[in-house]
Amino acid sequence: MERNSTVPGAAPTARPNTLAGPWTDALVGLLFLASGFAALNYQIAWQRALFGWYGVDLDSVSAIVSIFMLGLGVGALAGGWLADRFPARRIMVFSAIEALIAVFGFFSLEIIDGAGALLYDLPLPMIVAITFAVFLIPTCAMGATLPVLVTELASRNGNIGVSTGQLYYVNTMGAAAGAFAAAYLLLPMGGLDGAVMTAAAINLTIALLAALALGPRRQPSLSPATQGATP
Repeated sequence: MERNSTVPGAAPTARPNTLAGPWTDALVGLLFLASGFAALNYQIAWQRALFGWYGVDLDSVSAIVSIFMLGLGVGALAGGWLADRFPARRIMVFSAIEALIAVFGFFSLEIIDGAGALLYDLPLPMIVAITFAVFLIPTCAMGATLPVLVTELASRNGNIGVSTGQLYYVNTMGAAAGAFAAAYLLLPMGGLDGAVMTAAAINLTIALLAALALGPRRQPSLSPATQGATP
């Protein structure tokens, strides 16, 4: 008969948080769809807020979009490193990233206004550099989410192509819905504050759900009598 492998007095061990089961696939997809929804809310709202720095013209739009894309690219590299560095806690890494985005989101408009007061009459290259510095953390965090989740799913199903395609699909669908909602619902009804606060609340909800529903769980500790038993 099989012996109990638990060491007497040992602390409960955390199970690896590798995803398993179809319901987890659905939940991860839903969370990443919501993440894309929030990201496009931020981008549209922040872009409108940044028009006060740049003015509204082709150069300003190009600079803002380029800054976002650069941050997402750097974040994707960082996300790949994090996924490899913490293989047993990738979902918790994803949760922490979403929480970080939420914290920045809650204070983002105040940060933009405060930084904007320092940019009066500065040349455009300096404004672009300062804008990148301001948005380095949130855009990199947004870019890091995809490689973290792709690596986690691929480690379970063994197919990185399927994992990437599924996650990129749901995230893009969420982004499209977020762009529509921001333009036709959130901004007209709640203004910049309403759109950004909604996005931040979504990110915080994602972080909590990921940590509570998908994070590592601890095995229950055995009683002293059970620990000593050897069937």
